[in-house]
Amino acid sequence: MDIAEKEKQFQDKIDSGQKIEAKEWVPENYRKQLIRMISQHAHSEIVGMLPEGNWITRAPSLRRKAVLLAKIQDEAGHGLYLYSAAETLGVERGELIDQLITGKAKYSSIFNYPTLTWADIGAIGWLVDGAAIVNQTMLARGSYGPYSRAMVRICKEESFHNRQGYELLYDLAQGTPEQKAMAQDALNRWWWPSIQMLGPSDADSKNSGETMRWRIKVESNDTVRQRFIDRTVPQAEAAGLTIPDPDLKFNEETGHWEIGEIDWTEFYQVIKGYGPCNKKRLRARQEAEHEGEWVREAAKVYAEKQAAKKTKAA
Repeated sequence: MDIAEKEKQFQDKIDSGQKIEAKEWVPENYRKQLIRMISQHAHSEIVGMLPEGNWITRAPSLRRKAVLLAKIQDEAGHGLYLYSAAETLGVERGELIDQLITGKAKYSSIFNYPTLTWADIGAIGWLVDGAAIVNQTMLARGSYGPYSRAMVRICKEESFHNRQGYELLYDLAQGTPEQKAMAQDALNRWWWPSIQMLGPSDADSKNSGETMRWRIKVESNDTVRQRFIDRTVPQAEAAGLTIPDPDLKFNEETGHWEIGEIDWTEFYQVIKGYGPCNKKRLRARQEAEHEGEWVREAAKVYAEKQAAKKTKAA
């Protein structure tokens, strides 16, 4: 069978709503797009632990500390699921990690912002994880089986992260004037980066056409972004907080909230490595990789010895 026929059968399978599984023939660009998306997602889960981990020892109560620990542990697990999904495409996990620590690979722009107060932990759970859920429930309907199935469990856990974040910020907003001001300040700083993290506008996205044709993604960036805005604005109002957008308005005809112009210049600057914490995040991952080298070496030696014992016994 020639390449053209293979590509036709591949596209027909996707168009019929079937999943593509590991080891099936796929076009090389399909494989590359998936590796790019899954690895970026995995890196984001791992790097995303850093801004929150900074607050474990400063949580205001034992309950809040336990919740935050559980959330960070979940993020590590999400990274594991996603690296495993990427490996089904024939790429080694070590190669992906190397791309991250050398700065060749991207991760979500949102994690290059600092967590200045305890309220930021609530904002991350409510806004960042809220945006992630909207995006990931869409990815769970995608064409590549190992990736879409990983999304199912990840989305369930992200729902917990989202609820705890909103509860945290809601409680602060109902507290003292100082606490409400802290909650509002966190919303002011995280709102626009959360809007941006859902990706470039459809007109500027370089990959959307191909990823949607292959149903790696089943909805565009702007569609997902609108859903996030529509669900989040009423939540802010319920908490007594104000969305930091003077142009925000509800369109009665469309039934959607409309926002002001997004500052894409900031987004692209952060992507290029000029965000507030880009260098700090990358340095932390490089140090972790170096400090964990002895563990990987010990595990490798142990595995080799166990394999040698089995061979000898046989």
